[in-house]
This record gives sequence, C-alpha cells and structure tokens, in this order.
Amino acid sequence: MFYRTSDGHPLAHNPFNSIVAPRPIGWISTRSEMGDNLAPYSFFNAVAYTPPQVIFASTGVKPDRDGTKDSVSQLREAGVFCANLVTYALKDQMNASCANYPAGTDEFAECGIEKAECETIDCPRVAAAPASLECRVVQVIKLLGEGNYLVHGEVTGIHIADDCLKDGLYSPPDRLVRLGNRGDYAAVSETFEMLRPKL
Repeated sequence: MFYRTSDGHPLAHNPFNSIVAPRPIGWISTRSEMGDNLAPYSFFNAVAYTPPQVIFASTGVKPDRDGTKDSVSQLREAGVFCANLVTYALKDQMNASCANYPAGTDEFAECGIEKAECETIDCPRVAAAPASLECRVVQVIKLLGEGNYLVHGEVTGIHIADDCLKDGLYSPPDRLVRLGNRGDYAAVSETFEMLRPKL
C-alpha cells in the first residue's frame, strides 16, 4: 500500500510511529515555580558524544499551558531538565505519569514515584531509574504543526544505578521501548555485540 501523508491514512491507527520503532523513552522531569513535573516522551534519543547531547520532541497542547505541554513550559522557565530512562519494572508508574493532569500536578507524588535531587541542575530525577541524564537546555525549536517542539539539551551529569553496571559497562536488566500503535511497548533484554570493522 501507499498513501500520501497529506491525504491521511486508511488504517485503524496512524502507522507512522509504529514504523519508526522501537524508540527509547525519555521520562522527562522538570521543576518550575508551579512545582515538579514528570512525563514520558517516546520521541527521544541521544544525538552527540562530545559534549553529550540528547533531544526529545513534545507533540500536542494542553489548554492550561499556552500552546504546549507541562514539560516544555517548565523547562523554558528553568532552563534545565532531566531525562530518566525506563525499565520494565517501572512501566506502570511511567504509564500513570502520562495522564493529562492539570498544570502544577506533581506526578512523582500523584503516581507514587520516588524522587531524588539532581547534582548539576535544580531538578528532580526518578530515584529508581537505571540511568538519569541531567541536562541544560540548549534550544527549543518550533517544528511544523501545532504544539510540536524539539528540545535539545546538553548532558551535564549522569546517574547510573549501581546494579546496572557490570564489568565496567552499562547493562540494565532491560530497556523499555515504545513500538507505536495505541499502546505497544517492548522490554528489550536480549542483546548481542557487533564491533565496528577495522580497515
């Protein structure tokens, strides 16, 4: 089949986010004058090594956030955010935190998620995350479409859970990833190694 995206799709659910998958989940925590916030974003990835940098995209709007969502509104104010990674054990709390709570709701408290303080930025992080990336906002870029923003951050500090380090390597029990459709996820636990060829 083929369809022009400008014409819409003929399927039961938009296939786009299922095609570009799996995608890691950035569980983004922020702090502003309204308090602490936590929300998952599956349009998330690392984009550079030196200095380390990540991006995530926020899509859609909330009526109480002036054309965006809580995370973007708060990180614009504070200039920082933390990207927490997710394992299968955290899936229910992560999913609970994506509910459309009113602005100012602390999802940590609402969803029973233990928080810890970051070291290099004034921001909370998910205490049980296998890894958390403390980030300084580099830029927020308006994308095509209503409420679509790309957030670019420089990683200024990294937390790794002790039980996720094995033989000097980051090795969490699994990595929760988004597959698309209405609510498809996977926990990636089987890995293999392929080293880059030397010419």
